[in-house]
Amino acid sequence: MSNDDKNRAIAAAILPLVGGAENISSVAHCMTRLRLGLRDRSLVRDEALKALPSVMGVVEDDTYQIVLGPGTVARVTPEFEALVAEAPQHTAEDLADRGSALKAAQKQKNATPFKLFLRRIANIFVPLIPALIGCGIIAGLNGLLINLGWLPGVTPALAAMASGFMALIAVFVGYNTAKEFGGTAILGGAVAAIIVFPGVAKIEAFGQTLSPGQGGVLGALGAAVLAVYVEKWCRRCVPEALDVLVTPTLTVLVSGLVTIFGLMFVAGEISTAIGEFADWLLANAGAGAGFLLGGLFLPLVMLGLHQALIPIHTTLIEQQGYTVLLPILAMAGAGQVGAAMAVYLKLPRNGSIRRTIKSALPAGFLGVGEPLIYGVSLPLGRPFITACVGGAFGGGFIGLFSMLGDSVGSTAIGPSGWALFPLLDGNKGLGETIAIYAGGLLVGYAVGFVATYFWGFSGELLEEFNVDTEAAAEVTVAAGTPTAPPTTTTPEPAKV
Repeated sequence: MSNDDKNRAIAAAILPLVGGAENISSVAHCMTRLRLGLRDRSLVRDEALKALPSVMGVVEDDTYQIVLGPGTVARVTPEFEALVAEAPQHTAEDLADRGSALKAAQKQKNATPFKLFLRRIANIFVPLIPALIGCGIIAGLNGLLINLGWLPGVTPALAAMASGFMALIAVFVGYNTAKEFGGTAILGGAVAAIIVFPGVAKIEAFGQTLSPGQGGVLGALGAAVLAVYVEKWCRRCVPEALDVLVTPTLTVLVSGLVTIFGLMFVAGEISTAIGEFADWLLANAGAGAGFLLGGLFLPLVMLGLHQALIPIHTTLIEQQGYTVLLPILAMAGAGQVGAAMAVYLKLPRNGSIRRTIKSALPAGFLGVGEPLIYGVSLPLGRPFITACVGGAFGGGFIGLFSMLGDSVGSTAIGPSGWALFPLLDGNKGLGETIAIYAGGLLVGYAVGFVATYFWGFSGELLEEFNVDTEAAAEVTVAAGTPTAPPTTTTPEPAKV
């Protein structure tokens, strides 16, 4: 079977288990998950879906998310979209009506004001990540060439490529913010552009001369939100005949004046405080802070609270050229990898879980931990906790070196694990920075493995899962006795 046929077969297996094409309202994907908008949640056959060999787990949030793993999801999604498009179209109004109440109840369950706010923040910054990664890698390459004295005629061009986006990132943040909050995106970008305009250096506010870029992404976010509210007020109050002229003018004028004579100063003070606090924390309590951050990051991801860190990462990158928090948080993935390897050894008879681990480990080493989380550690219970322990010790290792004066940072957000190596930067030489980060990964792997191997399984849990379910199923079938399906790739949640 060709790869195209295999991906189409996966899509074809999933489609009927999520209620068929008429039950799909939207299709999208991220790095590891197929994200589906469903009209009627009750039509989904969860257990059958989890039993598919290609499915590593499911997650419910504002969309129904099927974990397929990196690479696979990018190839399966177009095939899935094609199948949905090819299916006979029905109005299915009765189906939508029956499902609307269930869908609203499910969204309300996860739609606390705080989580909705964090989701909006993520929607603003996540689209910027590809540019941050690309420009970050180019910046690292440029720094390496400069240190080696190679290609002096090329390095200025690389510097322009790496720095151009960061110089204007406030504009992109303003554009995305206005779009996310229901305003005209280009007006949000126009107001945010004031922050990076060189001419603000001629303006004085709060007794000091403004600096281009003062307030950064936080100022841009605040300016764009203000622009949205001014624009909405104008839409309500300005006569329709004058709207096309008056609304954009008042939006830029009012929010622009507030930005120049208020937000830039306030956001600049906040941004400076964030950078100074991060430096102080790691310099004075780096080991303890790293331990807590590395240990708590996986639970934060599970709750969706990690999204609150995105503006902080971006602010640190904008200020210092790199974020010192990301390498510490990346240790959570190292603990997860170590825990998965221990599970592999502790369950030698469970071929289903071992196959999942073998297929998910390469992605885990590259910093994509969702297949291991949802396919292995979280359903088992204790291994998820011991994975957090591994992350804590890895984070503490990097934090300890920060206390000793060796800052390790990332020039972009998004990647972790081995994929973070090209983005590393710090206040010392690149070789030393890479060595510290690699040491943290090794500590995370080792502690996650040891903690899981010796304390990750109770006797009851080990007895339950260290069984050859496939052989048992064959014996039962041979005896002519009806049998339940073998243990799936994703075990049921166990007691810790």
